[in-house]
Amino acid sequence: MSFVTIEKPRPHVTLITLNRPERMNAMAFDVMVPFKDALQEVSFDNDTRVVIVTGAGQGFCAGADLEDPGWLDIFNGLTVPGIARRAMKILDDVIKAIHDMHQPVIGAINGPAIGGGFCLAMATDIRIASEQAYFRPAGINNGLTSAELGLSYLLPRAIGSSRAFEIMLTGRDVAAREARDIGMVSKVTAPEALLEECYTVAERITGFSQLGVELSKQMLWAGMQAGNLHSHMNHEGHAQLFVRMTTRNFEEAISARKAGRNPEFKD
Repeated sequence: MSFVTIEKPRPHVTLITLNRPERMNAMAFDVMVPFKDALQEVSFDNDTRVVIVTGAGQGFCAGADLEDPGWLDIFNGLTVPGIARRAMKILDDVIKAIHDMHQPVIGAINGPAIGGGFCLAMATDIRIASEQAYFRPAGINNGLTSAELGLSYLLPRAIGSSRAFEIMLTGRDVAAREARDIGMVSKVTAPEALLEECYTVAERITGFSQLGVELSKQMLWAGMQAGNLHSHMNHEGHAQLFVRMTTRNFEEAISARKAGRNPEFKD
């Protein structure tokens, strides 16, 4: 059984599924290593224009696997502190792999996103949730910290600092509809309609310039990390000029609009 599946349900759209439903797709290392490998492989699939990440069964991702976290050869010969450092690096690399993908990543949050699963959801670029989804910062409930895998960076930028502090310090569940209301997810759907809604968003994105979409994703993330407006506007300007001056996309858009047809961007 493959713990990670890769499918192409629509043209230019790749669906990556965490496939261990009996364990709520928990973040065991024998799941996370192939998941990271799948993300990196699909990132360089130039036919893929949008990526959708979801979980099999009733859960998106339950966070740490409390039954069997798995063992990797890279742990051999290490003491517990060394193993812990290697383990955290593996999970960190999954979050970075999503962030670094050339394509926009849509999180189809089909069920509970708990602990590391919450972090995984927040790493995606666009989040659409099933009515059955909820989000829980589990670490604080387990006597640890809720700040893990980039959550204390990503969550305040998505929903504002006060809401992020309140959720992460109380460890409470955030149901799908509240998540939508505070900007944690952009839409909430019935469970059976979740993937179709994601495909609709993805298909709209695939109609635009591949280069333009890729740079737009990069600029959005760069904007959240920018030190000041002036430097970021320079960064944006160079990206815009690059596409404008090195492709015929703008001329094609004008021509298509005049002809009443959809543009065909060749980049």
